[in-house]
Amino acid sequence: MLIIRNARIEDLPKLAAIEQLCFSKEEAATVEAIEQRIELIPDSFYVAEEDGEIAGFVNGPVIETAFITDDLFHAIKENPATDWHQSILGLAVAPHFQNRGVASRLLTHLEKEARAKKRESITLTCKENLVPFYERHGYVNNGVSSSEHAGATWYNMRKELRS
Repeated sequence: MLIIRNARIEDLPKLAAIEQLCFSKEEAATVEAIEQRIELIPDSFYVAEEDGEIAGFVNGPVIETAFITDDLFHAIKENPATDWHQSILGLAVAPHFQNRGVASRLLTHLEKEARAKKRESITLTCKENLVPFYERHGYVNNGVSSSEHAGATWYNMRKELRS
């Protein structure tokens, strides 16, 4: 059975390994960045676990702006208790857990928590091939991002949580 819980520092080696498997060397967060996220934003860093094995994770700080900026990949701050925008800097699922709904479950959990904290929206950037996945989860494509992260073309995806 899949459970979703907050990330813990002892998860760091496995989370870093999944990050390396799911993103290119240029895109992947460093071990130090993942550690910083566990320490500073544990309230928006969730791990999916099945039978004691980490299947995947989702994380990102709560930010003032409606869209992600590249500086977030290098420095983040603790989350405010309410309001603002929940970002997603990383959503990754270990290869042998892919195509089993783990990413969808993580997104649903993050959204539930963001709604409980009265966040305005959830915002992320993704590559073009993932736009349809996020659209199926209610995100709206807001076009090409100004992000230059890893030299890739990213799309701003956003899901309003307040109407």
